[in-house]
Amino acid sequence: MKTDDFISMLANGVTPVDRHTLAKRFGVAMLIGAAGATLLVAVILGVRPDLVAVAATPIFWAKIALPLLLMIGALVTSTRLARPGVAPGGGWLLIGVPVAAVWVATLYVLASAPADERIAMALGKTWRVCPFNIAMLSVPGFMAVFWALKGLAPTRLAMTGAIGGLLAGSTATLAYCLHCPEMGIPFWGIWYVLGMLVPTVIGALLGPRLLRW
Repeated sequence: MKTDDFISMLANGVTPVDRHTLAKRFGVAMLIGAAGATLLVAVILGVRPDLVAVAATPIFWAKIALPLLLMIGALVTSTRLARPGVAPGGGWLLIGVPVAAVWVATLYVLASAPADERIAMALGKTWRVCPFNIAMLSVPGFMAVFWALKGLAPTRLAMTGAIGGLLAGSTATLAYCLHCPEMGIPFWGIWYVLGMLVPTVIGALLGPRLLRW
């Protein structure tokens, strides 16, 4: 058999790879995560009645900024880790800078407040349920993101699982802002971050099992 014939035989029936597979899978995952979390907020928790008025204030958009920036950072990092041999790159900065900024702001606000008010500012009124609500809202996104990653080729499974969990958690937190009445920076810096940390840790633990080729 000639070499050209042999190559033709091997190539026979091979279908081209869809170059947009990664974008399509993550697009579906993000849509499911955002829609699922928003639906759970509307059905189970309820949208805060003063949302329209609050949305006109700068502090509300500062509150939105934390999970939004983390979601973008986690999405960028996830799409990189989903490909074999690709480093996270600048995605770590997109994740670390918003968290560092809100923690610096938290320390400043608490240091400027009277000593007897600091604990109340840090706890808010809903600290007991906030992390659990975020974790609950992240379930649709968690399942969808892991579905997206499973169909790709990640090699750093624990790290990829953790970032996938953060992507689900930050998307859920963004939806949770439609319900949460807390408007204090210290509260976000502690309890929002803790809530997003729950699916992140779960993702790191399950990644090696669920994302294995």
